[in-house]
Amino acid sequence: MSSTDSLARLAAVIESRKPANGGDPDKSYVSRLLHKGPDAFLKKIGEEATEAVMAAKDCDQGGDRQKLVAEVADLWFHSMIALAYYGLGPQDVVDELVRREGLSGLEEKALRKAQDRDNGEPRQ
Repeated sequence: MSSTDSLARLAAVIESRKPANGGDPDKSYVSRLLHKGPDAFLKKIGEEATEAVMAAKDCDQGGDRQKLVAEVADLWFHSMIALAYYGLGPQDVVDELVRREGLSGLEEKALRKAQDRDNGEPRQ
């Protein structure tokens, strides 16, 4: 079984927990986050990203590498909730990674900056 199958199954569960699909915020953590709206799950993404960074830094000092895996899993999970909220899924992310395959990171960043400039978006 592939990892994309696992992500697709998890995405389906998250989709089923949307309040619009009958998810009950009193019985489901995912439903509760989705019911509260973006501020709730975006805050969790920020918290999990920070915890992943801290776990990685601990790995540099001989810490438990499995802790990093667990924190990244939490980050991915909460990111998938955000994707679902906005009508997207893990396949959209996989498709974007495939699109970038073979493109150097520096080239990809320069391309995004040029596209932002062409679209009148501020530079970062």
